[in-house]
Amino acid sequence: MRLFKMNAVKVFALMLSMAVLTNACKKDEEIGPAPTLTVASNLAGTPGTTVQLKASINAPEGIKTITVLKNGAAFDVVTKNGEKTFEYAKDYQIDNLSANSVVNFTVLVTDMKNQNSTLTTLPVTVTAVPPKTIVEVKGTLEGNITWDATKIYKLVGFVRVGEETTFGSITKTATLTIPAGTVVIGDRATKGALLVQRGSKLIANGTATNPIVFTSERSVGEREAGDWGGIIICGKAPNNLPDNGNDRQLEGGYGGFHGGSDAADNSGSLKYVRIEYAGVPINPNQEVNSLTMGSVGNGTTIDYVQASFGLDDSFEWFGGTVNCKHLVAYKGLDDDFDNDNGFSGYVQYGIGIRGTTQADQSGSNGFEVDNDANGSNNTPYTSAIFANMSIIGAKGNAETSISTLFQNGAQLRRNNKLKIYNSFFTGYPFGIYIDSQRGDAKGNAAKGDIVLQNIVLAGVANWGTNNWGTGAATNPKGFPVSDTEQTTAAPAILIGTQTPTDWFKAQSGNKILTDFSKTGISTTLWSTGRPTFTLTTGTAETLIGFNLPSTLPSFFDKTDYVGAFKDTDWTAGWTEFTPQSVVYIK
Repeated sequence: MRLFKMNAVKVFALMLSMAVLTNACKKDEEIGPAPTLTVASNLAGTPGTTVQLKASINAPEGIKTITVLKNGAAFDVVTKNGEKTFEYAKDYQIDNLSANSVVNFTVLVTDMKNQNSTLTTLPVTVTAVPPKTIVEVKGTLEGNITWDATKIYKLVGFVRVGEETTFGSITKTATLTIPAGTVVIGDRATKGALLVQRGSKLIANGTATNPIVFTSERSVGEREAGDWGGIIICGKAPNNLPDNGNDRQLEGGYGGFHGGSDAADNSGSLKYVRIEYAGVPINPNQEVNSLTMGSVGNGTTIDYVQASFGLDDSFEWFGGTVNCKHLVAYKGLDDDFDNDNGFSGYVQYGIGIRGTTQADQSGSNGFEVDNDANGSNNTPYTSAIFANMSIIGAKGNAETSISTLFQNGAQLRRNNKLKIYNSFFTGYPFGIYIDSQRGDAKGNAAKGDIVLQNIVLAGVANWGTNNWGTGAATNPKGFPVSDTEQTTAAPAILIGTQTPTDWFKAQSGNKILTDFSKTGISTTLWSTGRPTFTLTTGTAETLIGFNLPSTLPSFFDKTDYVGAFKDTDWTAGWTEFTPQSVVYIK
């Protein structure tokens, strides 16, 4: 009996252990299958378009993570809390790749039991961008017109937004709206140009990532300054031209009538716009500029505009009150920022960069400023206020050869009353020339009507007398601020009782440096391609710590540095410094 009992106990224990083992096996067998998924197929699109990556997921043991790789690199990870089904969706903007390229996304799902799905590939094919339709635009526009960014618009001859046949005779008005990303080309044969007449508007608002581009119709490698006319905007704000009817038109006599009494006139808006290879000579020394503004009022917005490789001035104001910010003048032929006929607006943040050989027979300057052609006392005076400007001449080092037609960082002449604050000048043969050959600009400076405050003039190491250009014997302007006139007979050599150089040094915050190398600016400003604009901190001759006067109008941001940049590059995204290589027409 005892043996039987013992055997029975053993049998029971054996049966119990078998039951436990059987239950364990049953539990293992009860784990659900690994996750499965199906993905969207045949995804394709042109560069820049957005497609949606989709996957339908089934996970009986619940979803733990969804991992997505793009060409083997991390793209997206989603964490879940055990859901058994899920519809995954993620937008992807197709990269700028050549046609027929394939971007492979792979999807892996892991469940709550750490079981993995099969690695599943989701390909996206890049398709060719279809060529854009070119729409020719001629004559006069009227009414409300909106262009289409999927098309290219070609300006043939002078295209007028609105019509004014004689001064004061506005027969048609129009508003032309150009959406972000639109490309506008100028007809080379007819020197196409866009002219906004008084009473009409141009609304051309690009974005930092999708600017509007006005450019040459020619192919890569063929473009040159003067391939088309440019943009001309005419407004009803004051100028100082005599009230002689049709005489109140822009130089060249092409019907750009401008002027009036409405300082707040609104001619529209230009934001994130590039203007390339523009400029047309109408008559000798009478040209259409990259951007010409005739009596434009301060109801108009001009912000983030780049003018590149123009045949004449990059920006020219003839009267008006318009306020502007973030202007880039890049390798134009004549002057970067030209002020005439009573311009009295405000400008903040501008940079002018020159090419070594691109200079005009009339002499090229960073600023060229006149009250009018005769230096008269006509009012309103040319009395604009500029702040945070960087004027970078062509000479980056003593060994670089530049055109002999370059003159001054700023030529303030013909009875002007300009005011410049917190600005930087370098690379020109001469710094600032206060020129009294016509009108008494030096007298205006002595009275405080010309203001230069927090201005840094920096020479180029080992270049000429006092580290500035030497100048020709027939054109002795002095270094670095002009102490004599171009002709020995010219009056008003002194500013009050001081030489111009002594007067300049006596103004608040002004500095004259022997060279720019310790100021924190980058030598890439003299290179090809995109420069580095922001300042290097901790330099010996820092450009930081110059507070813009708090008394300036509220339009001006209260900066603490000299020049157009400190630590933020506001040119990023929308500008182009090698437009010769950009394919616009595909």
